[in-house]
Amino acid sequence: MSQEAEQIRHFWQRLGLPGLVDVHTHFMPERVLRKVWDYFDSAGPLTGMDWPITYRVEEAERTALLREFGVRAFTAMLYPHKPGMARWLNGWAAEFAGRTPDCLHTSTLFPEPGVELYVREAVEAGARVFKAHVQVGGYDPTDELLDPVWGLLAEAGVPTVIHCGSGPAPGKHTGPEPIARILARHPRLPLIIAHMGMPEYVEFLDLAARYPEVRLDTTMAFTDFMEAMTPYPPAAVPRLADLGDRVLLGTDFPNIPYPYLHQLQALEALGLGGEWLRGVCHDNAAALFGL
Repeated sequence: MSQEAEQIRHFWQRLGLPGLVDVHTHFMPERVLRKVWDYFDSAGPLTGMDWPITYRVEEAERTALLREFGVRAFTAMLYPHKPGMARWLNGWAAEFAGRTPDCLHTSTLFPEPGVELYVREAVEAGARVFKAHVQVGGYDPTDELLDPVWGLLAEAGVPTVIHCGSGPAPGKHTGPEPIARILARHPRLPLIIAHMGMPEYVEFLDLAARYPEVRLDTTMAFTDFMEAMTPYPPAAVPRLADLGDRVLLGTDFPNIPYPYLHQLQALEALGLGGEWLRGVCHDNAAALFGL
């Protein structure tokens, strides 16, 4: 066992947890993942910082690493950047979940004809969580083609991890306003706001406070890397304690420019206490997904 794995296991063991639940990890077809890595390799001009991929290894080694770390459940966050990709990606993700029992069956979507049909098929096939990437997809999440989909997911109670904040670079349809419009129509829609909504942290906190089915994932937030780029406002940190069970551990593994352990250390450094940390690192997601 690596030294990092030993440190990670010590982290959750001293909290009295059976392991970690990470709601924001990336597994996707290899040729798609390679393109994602190429994007991060060239992301320096976009972010102003180099973005090395710490865990640039083959799929089997990546799953083995998460298990060595003690991650008892994780996701396969994957997303289309154009029409015609989502159904194919969902097929791959269903197969991956079938051979990877500790991965929560993940699906995705895109505003295109037939989206309601293939989202319903995915839910009926056992999808536990969806991924929507407003920035990469370049689409308006309020698109009328998606309205019945949001209604379907609200009724089914299947969460969607949605990258809708304007970081690390803004998109045409990123930001809290489109999400506020969706939630006004579908107040029971279980959204998990990726990256704590960076950089619109406070605005997404406000939405979470208003809608009890809105959650936030910690992906990259509070780390040294992201604090140098888009720091979390210190005055907003106490509000995270008030959210109780609606902050979930996410990491962006394997596409992170620092060790996995650092995300955990950054959360502990917030000083919000052991009970809060236990909820974030395991219990909140375990309850949401019935683990």
